[in-house]
Amino acid sequence: MRAEHFWQEALAVSERALASGALVPLATELLQPAGIEPFVLRQLLSRPPRHLTPGGPKPNPFQPWDRPLQVALLPSGHVLLLNKFPVQKAHLLVITQQWQPQSGWLDEADWAAVVRVSADTGGLWFFNSSSTAGASQPHRHLQLLPRHQGEVSCPLASGLEAQLAGEAPPWPWAYRLSRRQDPCSAQELAELYHRHGLDLALGQPGQQPAPSHAYNLIFNDSWFLTVRRIREHQAGFSINGLGFAGYLLSTARADQTWLQRHGPWALLQAVAADHSVVPRLRCIDD
Repeated sequence: MRAEHFWQEALAVSERALASGALVPLATELLQPAGIEPFVLRQLLSRPPRHLTPGGPKPNPFQPWDRPLQVALLPSGHVLLLNKFPVQKAHLLVITQQWQPQSGWLDEADWAAVVRVSADTGGLWFFNSSSTAGASQPHRHLQLLPRHQGEVSCPLASGLEAQLAGEAPPWPWAYRLSRRQDPCSAQELAELYHRHGLDLALGQPGQQPAPSHAYNLIFNDSWFLTVRRIREHQAGFSINGLGFAGYLLSTARADQTWLQRHGPWALLQAVAADHSVVPRLRCIDD
């Protein structure tokens, strides 16, 4: 069993940061329109934070990072930080202490940070490669929603497991889904990431400074998913990696009538690249 020290420290830091005003949780309510299952749809009740509102250039909140939100310094050169505007308690960010672009390639130090945190606190990880993929900040950060060992990581987890077992059809867009081991080394995660990138025609590190296309990573202890993206929004819904895990957030701009008419799968298909862009792609590992 994991010790979950990082998770417990995150909860303690959350209490202090909430009292000081450094942490600003978003108020939401669960909506349950017919036909949306297994997706989870929440309505944002709070005033949208800056990263969900249109506008001009925004300051980098990670240089310097907000010290009251700091959970731990990692030996890989990263900081474990609370998300300032969480929907879930202890929503964690793994950020680089020095500037690295969100749109660049993840490197072995990033994967070493993931391994270090995962050894203590597991859960649902996700990464949004650029604004097109739903990234709110250009400074490199991976995100973790902590889960207890054995807890379901996300609404679409059972469907992804069924795909890996050959018991469900693949999705109709460009993605790559692989089984992963736990524990897993930084090198093994990097190799999986690079293989997915090649399969989705994102390019290769060392040959180009950044991936050729926007993408999301979503992974837990059992599987690793990469989705190639073409746009950030559809019908007023902003979609980041959590959308492909089954979590949707409705704001004042979201067209819920469109969602009820077409369904959440159509929402994802509208923002993901069509599978025809990589016609020989095998979506799921054998």
